Amino acid sequence: MENNTSFSIKQWAEDDKPREKLMLKGKQTLSDAELLAILIGSGSKNETAVDLSKRILSSVSSLKSLGKLTLSQLMQFKGIGEAKAVTILAAMELGRRRGSEEELELKKITSSKSVFEIMQPIIGDLLHEEFWVVFLNNSNKVVYKSQLSKGGITGTVVDVRIVFKMAFEQNAVSLILCHNHPSGVLQASDADKQITQKIKEAGKMLEINVLDHLIITTYDYLSFADEGLL
Repeated sequence: MENNTSFSIKQWAEDDKPREKLMLKGKQTLSDAELLAILIGSGSKNETAVDLSKRILSSVSSLKSLGKLTLSQLMQFKGIGEAKAVTILAAMELGRRRGSEEELELKKITSSKSVFEIMQPIIGDLLHEEFWVVFLNNSNKVVYKSQLSKGGITGTVVDVRIVFKMAFEQNAVSLILCHNHPSGVLQASDADKQITQKIKEAGKMLEINVLDHLIITTYDYLSFADEGLL
């Protein structure tokens, strides 16, 4: 005879509770710590996976901060070995990539904030600097976005010719420049201003308008157009 005895959530192992809660009640009902606990899989004799997750999250203050941690930094938490650290890194990267995916043909730029919403998931949390260009058609809809250069903590090299080569290839009539400041400082450097003017002047000759240049950080941005720097 089959045993149909059911077990309440109180009888489940502590490390299994977040998984069972997700299956029974849905992913939206789980806290950040419970979701992270599922990735971690198991705790230790003295600490459940949920408690370990709470300890990690309390030390980084936010999921964005968690996403910036390196493999070695994650492994500094007691209870996180290489396999668990790799799993967390992979999940954070998937989240970043999901956030960067846009239905470009439907995305119309109406303000500097709309550019920030597109580009922040791509470059806002990086620990190095990247320079990107967003290309628009005559309806101010995004037709293409591309990384122009990738550098270190303090800067990148920008080739103006490549900017307009890509603009012609995409039949763009205007463009918006974007780069991140890993330092979190929202201040345009002299180099930022100079390259903006250089690209803007070249665009005038080629009848391709430079509409803005955004400096992006994790939580905020600076718009050259909004600040009267363009």
